[in-house]
Amino acid sequence: MLSILAAGSVFFPGLFLLSKRCLRSIPGLNWNEGDAVIVSARLVSSIQAIMASTAGYIISTSCEDIIEDQHWLTSSYILFAVPYFVYDIYAMFLCYWHKLQVKGHEVDNGSKSKALAVAGYLRREFLMVLHHVVMVTMCFPISVFWRQGKGDYFQGVMFLAELSTPSVCLGKILIQYKQQHRLLHKVNGAVMLITFFLCRVLLFPYLYYIYGRHASIPFFRVPFTVPWQCNLGAALLMAPQLYWFSLIFRGAFRLFTGKSSRSRKPIAPVKPDSEGHAPVFQSANGYNAQMVGRETPTMSH
Repeated sequence: MLSILAAGSVFFPGLFLLSKRCLRSIPGLNWNEGDAVIVSARLVSSIQAIMASTAGYIISTSCEDIIEDQHWLTSSYILFAVPYFVYDIYAMFLCYWHKLQVKGHEVDNGSKSKALAVAGYLRREFLMVLHHVVMVTMCFPISVFWRQGKGDYFQGVMFLAELSTPSVCLGKILIQYKQQHRLLHKVNGAVMLITFFLCRVLLFPYLYYIYGRHASIPFFRVPFTVPWQCNLGAALLMAPQLYWFSLIFRGAFRLFTGKSSRSRKPIAPVKPDSEGHAPVFQSANGYNAQMVGRETPTMSH
């Protein structure tokens, strides 16, 4: 167990540092530290998502009995991926820190400046940070110990939720570098919308359906049959997915209908925040505030 945790603790930060160094050294690219940090963070998230989805596919297709069948990859990948969520909290802060510099804000290395940046980061990415903390402190022990080896099929299907992450990361990069006018942005937006809906919004309804079929009970009776802890956990994990999907849907609607904030009535200027910065409106779902219409954090995952 400890060796797998250690491997994940080395792999994800190491991959981030390697990617950042390679991007800085590519001839003709001329990216600064902030560019390399932001793209490297998205790249690591996408690689983790591909690994998780692959593990999920192998597990879910290998379990004939959705309750009793076990696969060694289930607990192994959970242990390997736990350090990713810890690393990603710091990686997201680095992205936020460098975005402040990209936006032209004066950011120094003083302790007061860092403290203000951390406070601003936690306000802006509160839901995503909370999601990562819950994954480490609650989902990890539940998945590894509380299940007692049962339900590997369900865990594998939940890994498949990460299929939507690469398109979310690509959307962030395209907006960060003002590539919204390209066809790739529209194609990626459609892929993001579809995969997020299928892999995250429909995830728990599908799990309830498949359990009902296994237990030979109607779908609507499943919530009254499974332990209350399962219903509570599903509700807590489902709520942020619905919120993020609503933002993605509104952003996609504006993208494909051609509507923009220019067609809306002017709004009053926004006062700077406590850090003395104008708000940075880039949502973590891959669409900026002009598309979504409000500020917002991606499986997770």
